[in-house]
Amino acid sequence: MEILERIKSHSGGPIGQYMRFAHGYFAFPKLEGDIGPRMNFRGREVLNWSLNNYLGLANLPEVRKADAEGAERFGMAAPMGARMMSGQTVWHEELERKLAAFVGKEDAFLLNFGYQGMISIIDCLVSRHDVIVYDSEAHACIIDGMRMHTGKRFVFPHNDMAGLRKQLTRATALVEETKGGILVITEGVFGMKGDLGKLDEITAMKEDFNFCLLVDDAHGFGTMGPNGRGTGEHFGCMDKIDVLFNTFAKTMAGIGAFVSGEKYLIDYFRYNMRSQQYAKSLPMPMVIGALKRLEMVETRPDLREKLWEITRALQQGFKDRGFDIGGTLSPVTPVYMKGGVNEATNLVYDLRERFNLFCSVVVYPVIPKGEIILRIIPTAAHTLEDVKYTLDCFEACREKLANGEYQKDMPSVADPEWVKYYENM
Repeated sequence: MEILERIKSHSGGPIGQYMRFAHGYFAFPKLEGDIGPRMNFRGREVLNWSLNNYLGLANLPEVRKADAEGAERFGMAAPMGARMMSGQTVWHEELERKLAAFVGKEDAFLLNFGYQGMISIIDCLVSRHDVIVYDSEAHACIIDGMRMHTGKRFVFPHNDMAGLRKQLTRATALVEETKGGILVITEGVFGMKGDLGKLDEITAMKEDFNFCLLVDDAHGFGTMGPNGRGTGEHFGCMDKIDVLFNTFAKTMAGIGAFVSGEKYLIDYFRYNMRSQQYAKSLPMPMVIGALKRLEMVETRPDLREKLWEITRALQQGFKDRGFDIGGTLSPVTPVYMKGGVNEATNLVYDLRERFNLFCSVVVYPVIPKGEIILRIIPTAAHTLEDVKYTLDCFEACREKLANGEYQKDMPSVADPEWVKYYENM
């Protein structure tokens, strides 16, 4: 079958098959207005728990001022060209030095995007002779990076240290034949469930095995550890992480990412990471904005303290009311419920349309059938009043779920009559 014909006749894939029903509401929703706890969704204001703006930096006046001044001074075009050819500036170098110093590494290298950056890090690090050992719940960017690897890869059950030891034993035997090395990949904070990668236990295994450790700490940067340096600081093992990856898309409320480590390794990335060699340099407004954001992360511990005040109130409130939030040890707050896709759909409609509360929902095929995860992301910009209102809303919806009120079929959001359906629930 010809390529375009195959795509045209395809159902849309595991998620795309729901496109007609979900587009514009569950998928590709439009949240409008200034970034923060209160935004507009389909013409009404909602209490928003769906953005990884952990410290509330996105809409702080000094941050927006830096963004505007960067754009006014340099425009979006500067610098032109890739870093290696014509896109190098003193501001890019300054940002790299300051990022490396903040996370306690010798050097750092800026990346244009987080997702693309992780794929490129993996591609750059390993050869066909090497073996990758990774956590089963690794982020999609890690999975896609490994798809480019032509050597072996072994997976261990999520946070299962006995499973990791077993796979390291297998990998060690294999690399003795291939004359390669072992790359272990895990995350600092797992973004779906909020639990932490066991970095202290993993780094301790270096006493028994020879491997390079790559940690994706996208959700840990700015939130975890006494100074917000990340999950490695939280566990006191930052110096044992060989390759540390962080993104600007979470706490830094921006675009871009960076990888840090020993200088020889970062120099290797600078001259061998194809996605940066052949891509335009990170635009100046983003670099100037990132410098201001990093300054705020370093000098405003009160923002991190407020984040954790809201996080503790929210998570303890859910526990006190009998909700299951799993084993989260980070601000990421998943609320687990039981029900099918239809029940999840009606529940989210109720939250958004009746209670004016917006959060993300995860159902099959992303997670097993019969499971529902409502993911709440607290920020320093939320209030304790927001927490109380949210707990009350969830309690009301849980009662409806238990009473079977969310079991009925419902029309597509593309149907103009869907509002009438909802009003009659």
